[in-house]
Parts: sequence; structure tokens; C-alpha cells
Amino acid sequence: MQEFPHHYAASATANPSDEVALESAGLPRLASAAPAEFGGPGGRWSPETLLVAAVADCFVLGFRAIAHASKFEWLSVQCDVEGTLDRIERVTQFTGFTIRARLQVAAGTDDAKAVRMLERAEKACLITNSLKAEPRLETSVEFVA
Repeated sequence: MQEFPHHYAASATANPSDEVALESAGLPRLASAAPAEFGGPGGRWSPETLLVAAVADCFVLGFRAIAHASKFEWLSVQCDVEGTLDRIERVTQFTGFTIRARLQVAAGTDDAKAVRMLERAEKACLITNSLKAEPRLETSVEFVA
């Protein structure tokens, strides 16, 4: 890992009627638009879905790193995130994120340790640690023979 601080750069370009082009050096271009809830076309990534996806992605990558460092054996992890957007005192903001993490492990794996690994991933997520809204973790561990 590189020394802190880390710096990340991205840009957004648009004209009055087309999608927004999101770009960052060395990455594929991504198209974005306002979600249907805000009068957009829907069916495209939006700032709202990108933020919710960032929470899910950060959780999974964090879990992978924590499990590796702990030498914890696992088979698969899936993270579904639901973000709640609301108006609080006339300010539109995310008020919460429900993180549903499902972990598959081999039969005989210590269930308590599996849940601890998931909890550590949630606590270590730099995305949710950077947001005002509080995350809520729901875990599920499946044993596979």
C-alpha cells in the first residue's frame, strides 16, 4: 500500500441534453444521468446509484483485505446496499444505508468469527466513514458442504 494521503481525480462533462460523461485517467468512460426520481431517463448510472454502489464495493474490497490479513477462509461474499435519500430541514441527503452482506463459508467454519469479519469490514469502509448517514449492517453466513 502507498503512503497517505492518497489522491483521486475524476471529471464530469455534459451538454444541455446528453448523458454526463464521467472520466478518470486510465479508466473506461462511464455514462451517467439523473435518476427517474429526479426527472431523468432512468436506466443509467446516476450519482445516487454510484454512491450506493461505492458503499457495496468498498465493503466487499474491505472484507477481502481483512479476511486475507486474518487468514480467514471463505467461498464468496455478496453485498446488497439500499440507500435512503430524504429531505431533512430542506436539504436533500442520504439519511442511511442498509448493508446486507451474505457470506458463504465451508461447513465447520466458526460462525462467530465469520460475523466478526463482516462487522470489521463495515467498520473499516472508508466510504461510509466519510458520509454523514449511518450505515446499518445485516449479516448472513451460509455454510457450504
